[in-house]
Amino acid sequence: MGRVMIFVWLSIAALVVVLGFIRLAPSDPLDWNTQPEFSEDKTFRGGVFRVLRSGEDGLERFHAVASNAPRTRVLAGSVEDAMVTYVTRTRFLGFPDYTTARQHGELLKVYARLRFGRSDLGANNDRINSWIAQMEPAPQ
Repeated sequence: MGRVMIFVWLSIAALVVVLGFIRLAPSDPLDWNTQPEFSEDKTFRGGVFRVLRSGEDGLERFHAVASNAPRTRVLAGSVEDAMVTYVTRTRFLGFPDYTTARQHGELLKVYARLRFGRSDLGANNDRINSWIAQMEPAPQ
């Protein structure tokens, strides 16, 4: 019985350490405030690329939505820099997802990805599509 209890307590301690690391791991802006080159929409296991013709103020309109989203904060960049990276954490465990939005002329390029694991179960796709749908229409 004693060995079983030791195993149980060690397992609980290991779980607390792992969850604490996920919640408290630092996010270096130099690592995350970046975006690969892409020119078309793509969905992959850990995130999405989205390209939309938004007009010159697309990032500003995207920022208005993203900066007010639940559990989301700006990690680095600004609208004035033409690139902003956001961190969004899951409700219960606090897993971080990173979204980098960059204004490229008339195009808004959005790159959302997870930090831990291999699959986000479509969370980034759903969130980014929702944010894009909430953006104010471009002025004509």
